[in-house]
Amino acid sequence: MAIQWYPGHMHKASKELKKILSTVDLFIEVLDARIPFSSENPMLAEIRGDKPCIKILNKSDMADAEKTQQWQDYFEQEKNVKTLALTAQEPDRAEDILELCHKMMPGKSDSVKNIQALIMGIPNVGKSTLINTLAGRQIAKTGNEPAVTKLQQRIKLDRGIVLVDTPGMLWANLENPHTGYRLAVTGAIKETAFDNVDIAYYAIDYFKKQYPELIKKRYELTELVGNELEMLEVIGAKRGCLRAGGQVDLERISKILLTEFRSMMLGPITLEVPDMMEKELIELEEIRAKKAAKKAARKQKKHGSRD
Repeated sequence: MAIQWYPGHMHKASKELKKILSTVDLFIEVLDARIPFSSENPMLAEIRGDKPCIKILNKSDMADAEKTQQWQDYFEQEKNVKTLALTAQEPDRAEDILELCHKMMPGKSDSVKNIQALIMGIPNVGKSTLINTLAGRQIAKTGNEPAVTKLQQRIKLDRGIVLVDTPGMLWANLENPHTGYRLAVTGAIKETAFDNVDIAYYAIDYFKKQYPELIKKRYELTELVGNELEMLEVIGAKRGCLRAGGQVDLERISKILLTEFRSMMLGPITLEVPDMMEKELIELEEIRAKKAAKKAARKQKKHGSRD
């Protein structure tokens, strides 16, 4: 599945972001703890250089705690990167972000100048809610729909820290197909950009392999048999998602499955781990190499025909 979802304001935001880089002291990137790698914006790694970066694994209560720790250990291997796992249910822990900002900018802490912290995150990752918590008041608009924040703004916090807020940005081309699926499963991409049944197939296949007991418990199944379609049909029949003639309504049960995952009714689930991502990155490099080889071959053939 190829997802292309890059609203105009995101393109504009990426251009504006590059203009203000010289004024930024550190970065705060808000990630979805269920998909820490897929919710990362690769553009940040390209532009931040050696500037400090705090990666917030948000919604950690919805993720597998053991796998969240794996991700924190993985990210902190990188120079000038620290992590925090947060939940919306622990607003007081947001203060840890301010403390960490000062620890990562010791020279600026003793200065009269404010620490300029650029906060960013893909749509629907909980960035606006976090900003409101840090500010102690309603500043950023929140919502369950992706792409709510559309304008850049600066927010003065306590302890001499200024947050520079940016719209949630997805990158223009989601090369890794797994990334597109995971973003869709968590709701980071608008529903109009993908097919619910296709996404549900991907989700149920992963749940079946990695979290079989959670699926059996939620849908009262004694065993998990069959492929993705058969699994959805079994669950759909149990939920009464039937059309005339007893045929399962796949669209309806797909929406139920995705909604229940996003609402944590299935339990804490993480959709990716560092080892999995390393493997996928290798596969992606192979795909890129093949595409480049084909492109070069076509170009050579085209020039050869002219000669």
